[in-house]
Amino acid sequence: MKGFSLLALAVSMALTGCSPSPTQTETQPAPAQQVTKLDRAAVDKVVDGYTKTFIQHQPAMATSLNLPTAEYGDYASRLPDYSSQGMKALQQDMAKAASSLAQLTQAELSSNDSLHVRVNEVIAKYYAGDSNFSGGYIDTWGGHLPYIVNQLSGPLVDIPTVLKDQHIIASIKDAKDYLARLDGFATVIDQVRAKVAEDAKNGIVLPKVLFPNTLGYLSNFVAKTPEQHALVTSFQTRLENLTDVSDEEKAAMVTLAANLVKDKIYPAFARVSSDMQALESTAPEAVGISAQPNGAAFYQHEITYLADSSMSAEQIHQIGLQEVERITKRMDEILKANGYSEGSVSERMQKLNDEPRFLYADSDEGREQLLTFLRGEIETVIAKAPTLFSTLPTQKVEVKRIPKEVEAGAPGGYYNGPSLDGSRPGVFAINLKDMKAVPSFAMKTLTYHEAVPGHHFQIALNMLQTDIGLMRQNASFNAYIEGWALYSELVAFEMGMYENDPFGDLGRLQAEVYRAARLVVDTGLHAKNWSRQQAIEYFAEATGSAMSDVTAAIDRYIAWPGQALGYKLGMLKLVELRQHAQQALGDKFDIKAFHDLVLLKGARPMAIVEEDVNSWIAAQ
Repeated sequence: MKGFSLLALAVSMALTGCSPSPTQTETQPAPAQQVTKLDRAAVDKVVDGYTKTFIQHQPAMATSLNLPTAEYGDYASRLPDYSSQGMKALQQDMAKAASSLAQLTQAELSSNDSLHVRVNEVIAKYYAGDSNFSGGYIDTWGGHLPYIVNQLSGPLVDIPTVLKDQHIIASIKDAKDYLARLDGFATVIDQVRAKVAEDAKNGIVLPKVLFPNTLGYLSNFVAKTPEQHALVTSFQTRLENLTDVSDEEKAAMVTLAANLVKDKIYPAFARVSSDMQALESTAPEAVGISAQPNGAAFYQHEITYLADSSMSAEQIHQIGLQEVERITKRMDEILKANGYSEGSVSERMQKLNDEPRFLYADSDEGREQLLTFLRGEIETVIAKAPTLFSTLPTQKVEVKRIPKEVEAGAPGGYYNGPSLDGSRPGVFAINLKDMKAVPSFAMKTLTYHEAVPGHHFQIALNMLQTDIGLMRQNASFNAYIEGWALYSELVAFEMGMYENDPFGDLGRLQAEVYRAARLVVDTGLHAKNWSRQQAIEYFAEATGSAMSDVTAAIDRYIAWPGQALGYKLGMLKLVELRQHAQQALGDKFDIKAFHDLVLLKGARPMAIVEEDVNSWIAAQ
């Protein structure tokens, strides 16, 4: 990859001390300017201030990370403010923080402090979002997302997960905080409803094709009786661990929780559902973000921050086409070598998908069998990892099924990082709605990507770097993070995880071509006016995936423009940098040292990773 992003350029200029200067003449040179020297304490004062401001806006994230209240305040009874005013306040505070951090770069800083400031400045800009696009909201992971209600993400999906899975109940205070948050969740729902209405007034409406699954989620959320809802039953289960609370008090709190769900949360969901049903009739047929007001510029913003690139959508589109062609050729060779020679690569891969030998039973037993297999793969990778890695995370990783109520709109799998203190493990969640979409030959690769040596190695190790600060420990540099995870699939191949397993290797290549095809369909949808059906047809032909997976994937790309670009673009850069180091160092190249270099400085823009690699080469 030769592209150098605007984001990277800004960081690079800051790291080298570049700044605009007045025009100088030969007869009248500009006077030298006094440069202030700053130590880490002065830097930390600014960084810590903006970090605490961010956490004040994001108490749910504080719970996810299990942050100490002595440092970050008593956040456990609060939820974020998703009103229009709340979102604007967050964006404005983050823009101010970015400006303050930029001012620090004018001072004399050590190389580590300069890196620390510039990475934090980029993070602040990420959370400031696009000030010219009024729609959507700021997500703690995804940055500026255009639709606050959709089938995939948003407060109505994310907050219940925090409440039932991450809010610890170890005391009566924790239980009361949970009840306060349940009450507050009803307020959040109304804030979200108001934001949808305001966005619609400004012409920004979820594309019509996404309404069925979105309405399905809203309906499924209220399908059970309040007493049987996960927000109540999970609370009841956690209350059982409290030994200093009487059974009567526990029963009273469970009843209160059920009443909050029944009297406040369910009616609020019904109001959102009613509004969304009314919007559906006038929702846009066009699926690309470019059809929304200021959408084309917003897509370039997403390319800058989510793909870490300054390339145009057309340039990215062409890279995708070239990569699909290259990978498909290799898949064709493996298929022919194993007796599959008739039809296109897509048709042959679909035929593999239907073969009983590659399918787990569509039953609870079959699903548990698959989960057990994936847990075994994780153990094997961890045992082999010391051959390619010097540093391994200490935190554990678990494999779980994506909850049934959200699996219809969820991706094939995802990773949630451990708590910052290590008390909660990382989780690889897998979608088992359609067992035909999870053939055994493809599941190894998904595990290497989402768990080890992919997201779990990178994110867990990132969290262990205590000297880089909270914002960098949890930084959402998409091209770096997803690029590493896709690169990890190649690393697993080099570990021998596909040895004597040609069909598993086909699964790996299918996963890679899947990410390459994303470059084509994401840019097609959002910059080239592709229809949903056009994207589905191309993606199905390019990847040979089950149609249920294809349609869910395309709907995901529609809801989250630009995010799908980071995988392949990030991987291409990491492979390029490794090849460059190998060629430059020859016998001195150490793969373990290279992986430490990439991982142990934390998530960062790819331009900084490139600078780090070049400095490492020079030092050798």
